Amino acid sequence: MTIGSDGDIAARPESTRTSGVGVPGATAAECEPVGAGARGRRRARASKLGDAAANGTPGVEGAQPAQAAGTETLRRPPVEPSRRLTAGPATAGVHRPGAPAARERAERHLVAGAPLAQARPRRRWVPVVAALLTALVGMINLVSALTPGVRDRVRVVTQFLPGTFTHAALAATAASGILLLLLARSLRRRKQRAWRFVVALLAASVVLHVVKGLDVEEATVAGVLLVGLVAGRREFYARGDPTTRWRALWVFFLLFLISVAVGFALIEVRSSRIAGPHSASAILQHVLWGLVGVAGPLHWTSERVEDIVNQTLLGLGVLTALVSGYLALRPPEPRPRLEPEDESRMRALLAQHGQRDSLGYFALRRDKSVVWSPTGKSCIAYRVLSGVMLASGDPLGDPEAWPGAIARFLEIADEHAWVPAVMGCSEPAGIAWARAGLNALEIGDEAVVEVGEFSLAGRAIRNVRQAFGRVERAGYTCDVRRVRDISATEIAELRKQADAWRGAQTERGFSMALSRFGDPTDGDCVAVLASQDGQLRAFLHFVPWGPDGLSLDLMRRDKAADNGLNEYLIVNALQAAPRLGVTRLSLNFAVFRSALERGERLGAGPILRTWRKLLLFASRWFQIESLYRFNAKFRPVWQPRFVCYPTAGDLPRIAVAALEAEAFLVWPTFTLRRARQVLRLRAA
Repeated sequence: MTIGSDGDIAARPESTRTSGVGVPGATAAECEPVGAGARGRRRARASKLGDAAANGTPGVEGAQPAQAAGTETLRRPPVEPSRRLTAGPATAGVHRPGAPAARERAERHLVAGAPLAQARPRRRWVPVVAALLTALVGMINLVSALTPGVRDRVRVVTQFLPGTFTHAALAATAASGILLLLLARSLRRRKQRAWRFVVALLAASVVLHVVKGLDVEEATVAGVLLVGLVAGRREFYARGDPTTRWRALWVFFLLFLISVAVGFALIEVRSSRIAGPHSASAILQHVLWGLVGVAGPLHWTSERVEDIVNQTLLGLGVLTALVSGYLALRPPEPRPRLEPEDESRMRALLAQHGQRDSLGYFALRRDKSVVWSPTGKSCIAYRVLSGVMLASGDPLGDPEAWPGAIARFLEIADEHAWVPAVMGCSEPAGIAWARAGLNALEIGDEAVVEVGEFSLAGRAIRNVRQAFGRVERAGYTCDVRRVRDISATEIAELRKQADAWRGAQTERGFSMALSRFGDPTDGDCVAVLASQDGQLRAFLHFVPWGPDGLSLDLMRRDKAADNGLNEYLIVNALQAAPRLGVTRLSLNFAVFRSALERGERLGAGPILRTWRKLLLFASRWFQIESLYRFNAKFRPVWQPRFVCYPTAGDLPRIAVAALEAEAFLVWPTFTLRRARQVLRLRAA
């Protein structure tokens, strides 16, 4: 959550807490790493699985994990600006009588219907080299189409083919070059559909180079790459989104109709320059041929007009192909949804294991999708943004089932060539993700206030005490209630007031925001209301964190309210916590808190001091230092949070996706609904 200069606090960035416990246990069926470095172990374990299924060996579900060396209780090292989290040896499972049958055990090792033994090829250099060579061939096609051909070679071609075919081959070569350049990025991401398009374009390029001027050298380069892609076809397996495919088809037909209409009108306007009589069918035929770069049946008295018509028609055809190809090949972003059945199952997991993670309840946002472990004992909520499959917080459910959910999560990301990433997971969850092949980097700390240890007495907390007293003397009163105890009329009024205070600002939040208030299913949430002279001036919204905790979701306040009102609300929430059975409150998340804290200490090194100065400079635009200072007022316990990512090269893309998810980065969009709103505003 971020605090604005006016005191308005939007949904906070992701964060997580750890309790200092050891690595979560895992059964042998679910704790095996799924990263590229564990390929050999996967094959060996899958082979053992096949033997066990054939012999009816008892399963291992529910086995007690054995503590392996290197996985002892975690102790946090001295705080650093950032540190990577690595996993120790995998925890071994122990067989126990009465486990599931061999068939059920085998199903636990199947992900997306395929045994782990049938792992896809993982030669990382293949898609990279293929993408670079595809882009190179695309550039060669463009240069070859734009430069004059060798006259002797062209003369040989024209002896067998008319010049119309040569000119069309030139235009098609240029178009194929552009498409190859656009497809190179998708090929880099192992997109199967992109591979098919590239293979088709390369095959066409071989023919086009020969037809347009016997360019044997260019045709040879395209042919060699074509053979290489066919030989490495198994490396390109990523699936697309059927919804995106249908949309691309719809856009193709729409652009095609528009192109035909524009071309028809263009010829009609210049019909006086057409030599001889012409019919509507002849014009339509000329337009259709012109869209693919071939001369139609019409003849012109002016070469200039002829060039304008032909080039315009060809441009419309290329535009149709490029836009449709882009829509068909861009990273699929299915509409997030949380089905009622999934939500019910997730609430059951929260009832049993919700105390483990303060971010657990935020997984119930209804703009997320969810993936379940094979046993159904754990799940991961996520969204797909800019080709990044982004999860937040820890997996829900039993830690022994986390590896199963993580494996399924990574399999889905692999099938669609999405970049898997996790924002704000705890240390035990970070180790579980690291064992699955991801890297982990500490990005900040979450402020957790223990209710029993909080007090307004003492010099260290005098700023909070003074702010609390000042607001109380100004005549403010506070009311702390469960949402289920608030009437529907009052909830509607609170929503209306919150929207009015927010104004035109974008609603932010993803990993630490529920994005709703007063829903009948959220009766255990807590609202803290501040009023002055009978008028509502501010309120907080907390979500449950297990049976004895609350996690801050939202702050809203009147911009004209007194300073210190946020501190007043939090103190009242802490004072009312024992009555609600709450022993701990999760506040905001402080990005790179350790760097800010250690960088100002005596003896800080030059690198740490420089890093702190950069963070202070960035705080002019992002609330980095101010959020840390606000949290520190309440003397919290700082709990580290991590971001998990495949490689360092994926971090920029993950950062963009995280900014999108938190609504700090909003791409301009145009829809019919938005157009109607604009028209209404102009009319008013």
